[in-house]
Amino acid sequence: MQHNIRLGVDIGGTFTDVVLERGTAQFSTKVLTTYAAPEDAIIDGMHQVCAKAGIAPGAISQIIHGTTLATNALIERRGAKTALITTEGFRDVIEMRTESRFEQYDLNLQLPEPLLPRQHRFTLSERMDAQGNVLIPLERADVEALADQIAPMGFESIAVGLIHAYLNDSHEQMIREVLAEKLPNVMVSISSEVSPQMREYERFNTTVANAYIKPLMKSYLGRLKGRLAEEGAECPIFLMHSGGGIISLESAAEFPVRLVESGPAGGAVFAANIAARYGLDKVLSFDMGGTTAKICLIKNQTPKTSRVFEVARTYRFKKGSGMPISIPVIDMVEIGAGGGSLAHVDAMHQIRVGPESAGSEPGPACYGRGGARPAVTDADLILGRLDAKDFAGGTMTLDRTACEAALKSHIGDTLSMDAREAAHGLSEVVDENMANAARVHAVENGEDLSEYTMIAFGGAAPLHAARLCEKLGIDRLLVPPGAGVGSAIGFLRAPFSFEANRSVYIRLADFDPAAITALLADLQGEATGFVRSCDAESPILSEFKVYMRYTGQGWEIPITLTEEQAQNPDAATFKQRFEDEYAKLFSRTVAGMDIEITVWSVNATTPPEPATRTKEVITRRTAVISGKCSVFDPAHDCFLHGYSYDRTRLAPGDHITFPGKITEPETTIIIPGSRQAVIQPDGCVDITVKEPAQ
Repeated sequence: MQHNIRLGVDIGGTFTDVVLERGTAQFSTKVLTTYAAPEDAIIDGMHQVCAKAGIAPGAISQIIHGTTLATNALIERRGAKTALITTEGFRDVIEMRTESRFEQYDLNLQLPEPLLPRQHRFTLSERMDAQGNVLIPLERADVEALADQIAPMGFESIAVGLIHAYLNDSHEQMIREVLAEKLPNVMVSISSEVSPQMREYERFNTTVANAYIKPLMKSYLGRLKGRLAEEGAECPIFLMHSGGGIISLESAAEFPVRLVESGPAGGAVFAANIAARYGLDKVLSFDMGGTTAKICLIKNQTPKTSRVFEVARTYRFKKGSGMPISIPVIDMVEIGAGGGSLAHVDAMHQIRVGPESAGSEPGPACYGRGGARPAVTDADLILGRLDAKDFAGGTMTLDRTACEAALKSHIGDTLSMDAREAAHGLSEVVDENMANAARVHAVENGEDLSEYTMIAFGGAAPLHAARLCEKLGIDRLLVPPGAGVGSAIGFLRAPFSFEANRSVYIRLADFDPAAITALLADLQGEATGFVRSCDAESPILSEFKVYMRYTGQGWEIPITLTEEQAQNPDAATFKQRFEDEYAKLFSRTVAGMDIEITVWSVNATTPPEPATRTKEVITRRTAVISGKCSVFDPAHDCFLHGYSYDRTRLAPGDHITFPGKITEPETTIIIPGSRQAVIQPDGCVDITVKEPAQ
């Protein structure tokens, strides 16, 4: 399905990015996010890009939207008043969590509070066994009595999660029917639809999270659709989901938990598209905005994916300290390190940055909107990386005096530093935090980052990317055109897709080809139906995955199947595929043990947008200089005098060997003394280690 004029919108914690694409032409803007009514920033940004393109909003044929609203609602605990109905005896599953301790030696470890307090969790006498057979039947009268009991309590949303409902959903369906009759104004989420997978803690928590944010997201999406229609944009609206694809507005409103990390997912799709254009098989995607930094490994031009993602890690961002969401998601590490991340000095006189952010209201001190604490953007201004008179395309003027005062009072006075030293310390801390996150992510995945190319985007990433490359030993950095609004561009590159998955436990010793064929066909039909509701014309591809382990192991590894292997399943083929992948991960297989499959998955997707290979430049010429500048270089611990360049005036083949910066409306690219840059034919700024002097 071809669309001539498309709009991509990404709501971030500080800025809302809007990109309008008409053919090969792009028009973009950044608008401060309006927390009280996020749709206001979208409308403002839409009018700005439409004016640049010389069109009316009514000419837009498709809008694709990603947002952090779902994530922020979970982190800030500002969702709807929600109840959970579960099987008798399992009321406290979401509070008991699992036996894992995310900080093994902390005797005073505080586990995060569950999303719902105990008095909002209710039980019914019923039970399914591990094969989906009814052990204790559910009486309709009991459900009606419970509905009458909770009716006066004023719940806006109810989550239903029963033991083994992913195998037999009849009891959950009955509860939903009764609640629809008794409490017609209350929204209901059932686990057999939201996350039909084994492991009740993750499944219950995901269903509760979906119910918790459903009223908020449904209201917002409804308002957004109405406001856009009032402005003349009555085109279809789609949402980016966490797995890197696009779903309909109606599906997003029903399953808003799938929107968690939708913005960062767009960024990963954007980076994967750039990787395909350059034929790069090992890419580190670095997305730094106003509130967070996101790092993702992209191998063979495909972002790494996962079935479980943690939201709101509370203990130094340690794995296991957050809220597990069991949905298909692009696997990335996210830390509180953005342009608005606030700094302070702790009790040990160390500079700490994040995770608290100034956001857009009031924003960093230099925004002049009432912020009094220093943020990363304040340090960037003092270090010469930003132009106070030409920030955000000239729409804002930064206040250097307020910035210096914040750095001095909150860091300098305590550590006997002037504003410049405080800014240097703040910047190095945040850069080292991001570098450490990348190192850990690489180690967890068995990767050597020195073999990778970094692709940087987001409003703040090009300011810090070259320094991260120095710290990580990465030789090449690409900053693509539109980097400041990269996630929004990624939305326009993403396919329509939906992943259906289900837990059905099968041992290879009990392999039943007919049952497996039927199961995968059922999942394929479910996933294809979602995609077809968005796109009635394009061909749909299916990707098959099974999650396998040796019998008795606690966790599975994903095994990809071809369509032929899925349609004609064979136990020997499944075993060979598992052993091949297991040996890659652990360098050995385990002889004499049976193998089991726990989760089956089918992802239906429209074909990805083809990427045209970029023919990289060979000849180089000196770039046109816009002016002189001084930029602080942490590796040399001093300001280096160099030149500034206007990105709009740079042409393919232009070569930059001096330290300095390349400015554009939505971001600034810093080139330290150790690097050189060349402009590629597609507009990418290709930054590499400087060649030694002859």
